[in-house]
Amino acid sequence: MKPELNIFKIGGGIIDHELDLQGFLRQFSVISGPKILVHGGGKGASEMLTRLGIAPRMVDGRRITDAVTLDLVTMFYAGKTNKQIVAYLQSKGVNALGLSGADGNIIKAVKRPVREVDYGFVGDLSEKSVDAELLHQFLQLQLTPVLCPINHDGHGQLLNTNADTIAASVAKALSKKYAVKLHFCFEKRGVLADVADGDSVIAKITLADYVVLKESGIIADGMLPKLENAFDALQFGVEKVIIEHALQINGDVKTTLCLT
Repeated sequence: MKPELNIFKIGGGIIDHELDLQGFLRQFSVISGPKILVHGGGKGASEMLTRLGIAPRMVDGRRITDAVTLDLVTMFYAGKTNKQIVAYLQSKGVNALGLSGADGNIIKAVKRPVREVDYGFVGDLSEKSVDAELLHQFLQLQLTPVLCPINHDGHGQLLNTNADTIAASVAKALSKKYAVKLHFCFEKRGVLADVADGDSVIAKITLADYVVLKESGIIADGMLPKLENAFDALQFGVEKVIIEHALQINGDVKTTLCLT
């Protein structure tokens, strides 16, 4: 029987609020067994871009990353945000190890080709992108990897990848060694049938349900990459995907995704 591994992903809606971030990390710190944390960015990089007169650009929840934007998100995501989370976890007794994809060559990506949209310095991942063996070794040493959204192409170029994609790719890579539960944690209690009603949590979504909810516009914007990556993970060996409130990760109200 495979040992259980919990992989959690948090985004800017939690990172931007220090009390919420610390509340999540308190819960995360007491979860037993091997675990990994993947984090996105916060408003810091976008606010700095705005101050420089550069309007942040997003398409379907994914950031357009030109050269200036890449410099800023690298400073915020791989630097300030990552190390602050690691410091918080150390204060709570979790021996965390903050990493970008370039560190230890853990995540190697390919620059996304230009099609309908030029995403700039954005990295696409494949089934061979993640070094699952090295992550496994860190877990065996009772270290808790904390992964930011910055990776590299193996030729000296840093790239930015949606953190939901990173979380799903890491989960898929490690599903050969572990029974992986992938948690997408944010500021809502799950996927909502009505974004104006915080209690309208959809308890279960199948792949067929997702297609209908996407076509109807109920699932849109930043939720799109989250669910796309979630269902991709389920099709490649991840045992369970849960979407839940970051401050209620032990609660009963959440959305569970399944293929059928």
